[in-house]
Amino acid sequence: MTRGQLSLDCLDEPLLATTFVVVDLETTGGASMTDSITEIGAVKVRAGEVIGEFATLVDPGMPISPFISVLTGITDRMVATAPSIASVLPSFLEFAAGAVLVAHNAPFDIGFLKAACARQERSWPNPAVLDTALLARRVLTRDEVPNCKLSTLAGFFRSETTPNHRALTDARATVDVLHALIGRLGNLGVHSLPELRAFTSQVTDAQRRKRHLADALPHAPGVYLFNDGSGRPLYVGTSKDLRTRVRQYFVASETRSRMGEMVGLAESVSSIVCAHPLEAQVRELRLITSLKPRYNRRSKNSDRTIWLKLTREPFPRLSVVHQARADGAQYFGPLRSTRQAEQLRDAIHDAVPLRQCTDRLTPGRVVRGACALAGIGKCAAPCEDAVSPQDYASLVDTVVQAWHADVSMLIEPLRRRLSALAVAQRYEEAAVMRDRIATLVRSCARMQALVSLTRVAELVAARPDGLGGWELVVIRHGRLVGAEVAACGVSPMPMVATLLSTAEVVPDTSDSATLATVATVEETELLLRWLNQPGTRLVSASQPWSSPAAGAARLRSWLVSADGARRNAQPFADRRRLPVVHQPNRSGSGSGSGSGSRISA
Repeated sequence: MTRGQLSLDCLDEPLLATTFVVVDLETTGGASMTDSITEIGAVKVRAGEVIGEFATLVDPGMPISPFISVLTGITDRMVATAPSIASVLPSFLEFAAGAVLVAHNAPFDIGFLKAACARQERSWPNPAVLDTALLARRVLTRDEVPNCKLSTLAGFFRSETTPNHRALTDARATVDVLHALIGRLGNLGVHSLPELRAFTSQVTDAQRRKRHLADALPHAPGVYLFNDGSGRPLYVGTSKDLRTRVRQYFVASETRSRMGEMVGLAESVSSIVCAHPLEAQVRELRLITSLKPRYNRRSKNSDRTIWLKLTREPFPRLSVVHQARADGAQYFGPLRSTRQAEQLRDAIHDAVPLRQCTDRLTPGRVVRGACALAGIGKCAAPCEDAVSPQDYASLVDTVVQAWHADVSMLIEPLRRRLSALAVAQRYEEAAVMRDRIATLVRSCARMQALVSLTRVAELVAARPDGLGGWELVVIRHGRLVGAEVAACGVSPMPMVATLLSTAEVVPDTSDSATLATVATVEETELLLRWLNQPGTRLVSASQPWSSPAAGAARLRSWLVSADGARRNAQPFADRRRLPVVHQPNRSGSGSGSGSGSRISA
């Protein structure tokens, strides 16, 4: 959505102050990609009063079929001298700017307008849209109207204008229908845009009846918890405005079936007010990890991490493990999945000839003959005593140094292999090698960024809150231990001093071999994203906060080019998520119902 554009999910202005532009189109047919617009009619209304109208014929650039001419009364002769859509479209978009677009069967009209913008290489402004046909299906019963056609609704509501398949006339009739539907909804307590949209989405009556659960919540940032009749948490969420967000579960555009089921079971909603959104997000993570609510998908894997371990043996090997222990071994991670860990392990084996077998090896003792990996140079063959412990230890040090400091020690051998494969025109193998390098760079960059923050004993940062004040945080070893807001006109430094004296005390983890210490990896990553946002200021730090000069972060430009090469290899791959469309039930047709600012542990 473009900046400054209206959004039905976030606006809460009353309908009385909302500007609507009711639009209707006449076209040469029903396919927006092949047919064209022949007429545009629109009416701008606010507070029940008409404040402007827009009407024009449009030259479609193609013949109008006899059937369409009979239906609409628009002929080729009428549009011969009409302006083209290229000249009409900018004027209409200016007329509708900043308003909520309303149409009867909106996908048809909006589809043609979007197609016209695409043909003119003009970006669609993506306004908020209301469909009076869908709204009528939610408000009216079958006993009142047999269908929700515009002519039927105009007759039912005794509209002053009779629809006749001409754009402006039909737009005027739609205005009367819109006002009549809003009048019906006003008796049900619907007075704002989010509440109005509730009736064009799959929101059950059971959800609406529980709207009162949000009444006691404040308009403040924080965490909300839906609880069942026994007080057990069902769902944990966060919002910049607790009351507005929770109300959307009952009257707004919530269409997720799991959320409808959850609201049906909920008997109460509790909240934790936070200083600012960052504190709310951290609290949400901790609550999900500790409470594991059944309707939070994240709770199922909140404590799942994957690590790549260098075993503690005379001849160490790489092993994929699910827990980083304080056993003196070197751990690489955290990694996002077992597949990523295995891909990373394969990349390291391509660069350094570490052993891949699980035999127990003793220096100076031949266990068995070397495997095929030794023959192709991918294993130093300690099993047949072909390498000394000292030389093997240097290979292990190469891996460790690459993890923590200079990643090029692993990247350069892989790049040479990639170039050789490309020269030999073995492009499929080269693509596999490219992806392994990308995984290695991305994983190293992530680990080094996390380690750099967890090693700082105490860090104080501030960020503008957008209202002239400052959001303040205290971070110790990658854990948020204090949060506050210095409002506009209030000196932040005395507040920082108070925050430091009351912040949570955490143990020193500077000597720990792993990241899983005082904070979860997800929390530390959340803090890193906040710290890296534009405008964030570093107030103080107990020690320098830095990353390795030769670390993986310097190769991010290479990652961009690698990702571009991967996309270019599959130019027609559709990476968009399939949209889930819900058909709203007609009312009365059996719609379903369902049963301070200090951070602490």
